[in-house]
Amino acid sequence: MRDFRAGDRDFFLERRPGPKVAPGKQAARARIVELRRAGHSIDEIAVALRDEGTPLNRTGISEVVAEEGFERLWRRPEPARGAPRRERLTRAKVLDFAELPDRCETKLAGLLLAVPDLVALDVAAIVAAAGYPGTRVIPAVSSVLSLLALKLVGVRRVSHVEDLAADPAAGLFAGLAALPEATALTTYSYRLSHERQRRFLAALDASMLAGGLAHGGDFDLDFHTVMHWGEDVALERHYVAKRSQRTRSVLTFFAQDAGTHNLVYANADISKADQAREVLTFCDHWRDLSGADPQTLVLDQRVTTHDVLAQLDHRGVRFITLRMRTVALLRHIDAIDPTAWRTVSLDRDGNYRKPHVVDEHATITGYPGTIRQLVVRGLGRDTPTVIITNDTHSTARQIIERYARRMTIEQRLAEAIRAFHLDALASAVPLNVDLDVVLSVLAGAVCASLRRRLGTGYTTATPDTLQRRFLHTGGTIHNHGDTITVRLDRRTYSPVLRAANTPDTPVPWWGGRTLHFDYA
Repeated sequence: MRDFRAGDRDFFLERRPGPKVAPGKQAARARIVELRRAGHSIDEIAVALRDEGTPLNRTGISEVVAEEGFERLWRRPEPARGAPRRERLTRAKVLDFAELPDRCETKLAGLLLAVPDLVALDVAAIVAAAGYPGTRVIPAVSSVLSLLALKLVGVRRVSHVEDLAADPAAGLFAGLAALPEATALTTYSYRLSHERQRRFLAALDASMLAGGLAHGGDFDLDFHTVMHWGEDVALERHYVAKRSQRTRSVLTFFAQDAGTHNLVYANADISKADQAREVLTFCDHWRDLSGADPQTLVLDQRVTTHDVLAQLDHRGVRFITLRMRTVALLRHIDAIDPTAWRTVSLDRDGNYRKPHVVDEHATITGYPGTIRQLVVRGLGRDTPTVIITNDTHSTARQIIERYARRMTIEQRLAEAIRAFHLDALASAVPLNVDLDVVLSVLAGAVCASLRRRLGTGYTTATPDTLQRRFLHTGGTIHNHGDTITVRLDRRTYSPVLRAANTPDTPVPWWGGRTLHFDYA
């Protein structure tokens, strides 16, 4: 509007802002054309450019090939493929440190910042406790760490693993010469049963409790629906909030430790028939782990049924949840005596700090006896909020504030979607998603541990912030035999890493070699 009023009427014709040329593409164009005329594929051209010191990604090479008018080159038999051959690409195998160069450049040196936290969690013992299988070439812990590396650097899908597979830091992270290809990682995920995922979470939770990453006892629970975008899939229909409709999807369940706000449990092996009882499944999981049921569960009204709430009460588990506002309940609220409302002062900022509450007992279908019911108005909604609980000792203020803190689990899920691509469902097989959500829990624990080491200023940093500022940092890897020194490039946030003073860490899946960090 400013330009229009000033008489500039051609702004619709202007090119969009941004770079008009790509120097890297232009510098490699002649060589790309030469190699393509010689019959080389895009993969082969990428290897040649990398070896010649003018690297360019496959997208850039594809654009040059298309601009120059070359037709698509279909895959040929190996003997007919021109040099450099695909065999020159590093194959996934256990890293022989004698073959690791004395010095190598990497774009993902910051990924190795997560290794001390994985050692502290004892991820090798966790994988062993889960019974995850290995192969003749790749140990189980290396397969799990290969998948975890994709989470920590924000790779959207396993099929994009080639974008970092050849980076020396990614392979070193997993103790491999290079990360496995997409087919190997996908096939591996299909070999893992839900029972193994359950054992993995039990061992991980025990390690988180020992390391102070979880307090235990008080939990927030919620479902999350991972939508499938394909067609003709054998999945049930579940409600997808962002679509406001039921559609083919995978229903996942998460539990968050209320004291630390870290996710401690996930499950994608859920059917519509069993989803209401998933709360009890989590209670069984925690009882097997700690010897006792959870003390308090805070959950949304759609998570379970009144029958299951009765079973929780019978087991001595406190719960706080909402009640559906039926027509009969709304009539009851309208009939409440105006003098019955009392004001409660909440410890929170902003508006709606002094809602009006009616604290009463009510009967609900499927629940024996009576239940405590808080009718709350003045929270910014058109209709009152109705909270039900079997907690008869806490004050109305404590119950309202505790339920409000349940919203932090939705923040954790939003962070997992943004940083770990929790919603990037690439398969219609729930077993694959079951491993994916468990790895999201592990990635969250690693980020929480790293956040704690970084100290003041990063206690509430989200995983995508850690990725952007630290995990995506480049640098060099120096092989000194028994010690691997990672020298991180100088960046704005380097002083934070220096202040963290990460100690030298012996890494079990490196044969006990020590990881040492240095900063430019």
